[in-house]
Amino acid sequence: MTDSAPYTVPQERGRWRALILAALVHLALLVFLWIGVRWQNETPTTIEAEIWSPQPREAAPVPEPVKAPEPKPEPKPEPQPVPKVAAPEPPKPKIEEPPVAKPDIALEQEKKRKIEEKKRREEEERKEEERKEKLALEKKQQDEKLALEKKRRDEELAKEKKREQEKREQEEKEKIAKAKAEEAKRLEKEKAAKAEAEKKLVEKKRQQEEADAKLAQKMREEDMRRITGAGGSGDAPKAQGGRADGAYSQRIAAKIRSNISFIVPESLQGNPPVEYEVRLLPDGSVAGLRKLRSSGVPGFDEAVARAIERSQPYPKDSSGSVPSTFIGHHKPKDQ
Repeated sequence: MTDSAPYTVPQERGRWRALILAALVHLALLVFLWIGVRWQNETPTTIEAEIWSPQPREAAPVPEPVKAPEPKPEPKPEPQPVPKVAAPEPPKPKIEEPPVAKPDIALEQEKKRKIEEKKRREEEERKEEERKEKLALEKKQQDEKLALEKKRRDEELAKEKKREQEKREQEEKEKIAKAKAEEAKRLEKEKAAKAEAEKKLVEKKRQQEEADAKLAQKMREEDMRRITGAGGSGDAPKAQGGRADGAYSQRIAAKIRSNISFIVPESLQGNPPVEYEVRLLPDGSVAGLRKLRSSGVPGFDEAVARAIERSQPYPKDSSGSVPSTFIGHHKPKDQ
């Protein structure tokens, strides 16, 4: 039985047995009453028996008639000669009827028994009802206890889930914040590196311009000395030569190539060249560089520029002087 289902009265055990027993008792009572009334109204009958024997014997005495509750005077039959019979027959047994209770006493006893039976059933029903109420109360208390326990477990589970969710959210926030900080730090480093590279580039450009200016000044001075020394004594120094010839260019290209330090990437398509115009001083040192053509690979272009700087001083050509300029032509896959 649950709280939602309606209460139903259970069927009594032994109900049909009690009904059958009551019907049998009533039937027996009616039979006893009918037999008692009929027995009082019937006239008692006498029973006579004749015994025959092949040998002559004396006649058996006639049995006396059975006395009735209310005897009536009857004439005694005269004795008659007993005929001979083949075989004696046993006398019939006398049927004794059970004593019948008086109707008033039986009805009183039956009424008393019904009252006691009713009281007993009412007592059993009361006890059964009390037992059911007790069981229902215990079940209700048990259900309430289980409901409270379930509610407590659900609340604890919800709290645990909430704590785990908050913990995951906090970890996710910290992770995102850390990633943002690292990204900001990386961007800051890239920005600083870019600024430093731009600064170096500006500084290098400035130095290049200064070197170009110095070179132009030296070249003007050399030209002036060459012009003024042409009409003077033979002690004037020999002037610097012009552009380098092919043999000289191949020789210094091999020297520069030996100083190039660059790893060619596997994804490089083709073999693009880089060209530099190199201006030299009379002592073979580099006065300045100018990129005429880029290879498209900034790392290789810078490696060639560094190799040109490391390869100085450059030797004299076949005329005994250092050429003022030469063109360096290099490819990344030819190293």
